Amino acid sequence: MSSSLELFEISRLQARYGDVVTRQAWDELEELFAPDAPVTIDTRAGQVIELVGAAAVGAFIAKAIERFEHFEFAMLNAVADLDEGGETASGRVYIWEIRSDRGTGRWTNAFGVYADRYAKQGERWVIAQRSYSSLARTGPDLEVFGMPPGL
Repeated sequence: MSSSLELFEISRLQARYGDVVTRQAWDELEELFAPDAPVTIDTRAGQVIELVGAAAVGAFIAKAIERFEHFEFAMLNAVADLDEGGETASGRVYIWEIRSDRGTGRWTNAFGVYADRYAKQGERWVIAQRSYSSLARTGPDLEVFGMPPGL
């Protein structure tokens, strides 16, 4: 497969993740992640959360969004670069969460970035490692965190 096709497949992987999260189809995350993929979540609230694998990611997100009546995951921008050899890659995905609180109906937004490592498993690409950092969010007050170090 040419490098253009490989990058297209990674782009599709990034978009599939957004679709799965918006639909809350947590069982479909299994095909998007390597089984032992480490995932780090830094919401900039003090504690960094460490997870491993798709099931843990799905359970974490499901719990985090159960307070929302409406939740939509939107990709704002995504990039990827193949490593030499073409079997691994790195990338970033900038995201926007559009949410409505259950009960109050108050709309909030969250913005963040994923720093990813991708790996080719057979004919498909998977997320091999992911690190999420919050960039900003609205709520009662606006919080702006800026880019995480080293991104």
